[in-house]
Amino acid sequence: MKKRYIPFILVLGIISCKQGSQLPAIAPDIITEKTPNDTDDPAIWVNPDDASKSIVFGTDKETNGGIYAFDLEGKIIREKSITGIQRPNNVDLEYGFQLNDSVAVDVIAFTEREKQQIRLFSVPDMKPLDGGGFPVFEDETDVEQRLAMGISLYKSLKDSSVYAIVGRKIGPSGSYLYQYKFESDSTGISANLVRKFGSFTGGKEIEAIAVDNEMGYVYYSDEGECIKKYYAEPSMGNEELSCFGGELFLEDIEGIAIARYPNGEGYIIVSDQQRGQFNIFSRKENSFIKAVNLSTLETDGCDAVTVPLSDTFPNGLFVAMNDQKDFYFYDLGKFLDLK
Repeated sequence: MKKRYIPFILVLGIISCKQGSQLPAIAPDIITEKTPNDTDDPAIWVNPDDASKSIVFGTDKETNGGIYAFDLEGKIIREKSITGIQRPNNVDLEYGFQLNDSVAVDVIAFTEREKQQIRLFSVPDMKPLDGGGFPVFEDETDVEQRLAMGISLYKSLKDSSVYAIVGRKIGPSGSYLYQYKFESDSTGISANLVRKFGSFTGGKEIEAIAVDNEMGYVYYSDEGECIKKYYAEPSMGNEELSCFGGELFLEDIEGIAIARYPNGEGYIIVSDQQRGQFNIFSRKENSFIKAVNLSTLETDGCDAVTVPLSDTFPNGLFVAMNDQKDFYFYDLGKFLDLK
């Protein structure tokens, strides 16, 4: 039987119509190898010695899940991947966590939902720093309210402390998010609760969380309502600073990536999941700029870095989860207005 080949641009058009986006589809530069179960959220580590050897970490969300490491060609790096994790949901990365007076390491943190905890590993040697995990939402009696989902790391502008801001499957308005401070001493590392915050409309859930370290803000998706903005520094209080963009989304407001440039310039890129596109907002004013169709299916998580990484990604890298057990990689110049 003769094989039939469908041009890629036609496939993108079919996908676009199915998802509802009327925008021209932009193809990825790289599609990763597939994970065993269900991709969800990525985090990008920029190698300080050779940017072309940077790593993209992505969650594979299932009971036998893991954090899979990918090179910039989209190939899985087996020796850098963490497997045997009980439903990892979201992952984030921070640079320069101070282990002691003389040693600082880059770290990834991710939620392990079925164990009701978060994990912490050093990068790129992938050593566990958490003694098996840090329990979260321990004061909740309802197990459903202890099922960790979203996570984002914040490095304090005041004293370089590193915090994890963690969300869960369900939670009450006003204290949906818990913020933990990672502290290291001669006995090891601990994760200590420092505040509870975050309003919630109650319609769907809060999963996507992203921190803008330089500006000192945390953003999260109240999925059926809007993108919400708070101070990331605990001492700045729990006032909601903004609730924006909700009218621009078809249904669920999902993954948030922040493309950072000097002097506060940049973009906040948010997945409009069911429409199959991304809404882009100004980092400074949070005003809407434009929407783009990046040809992904049902994107949950995304991440971005703005430094040149390779010939394929000279303007930086945007990574988006795709609902085919993989991730899509794009040079930022493909869809941002870069001069």
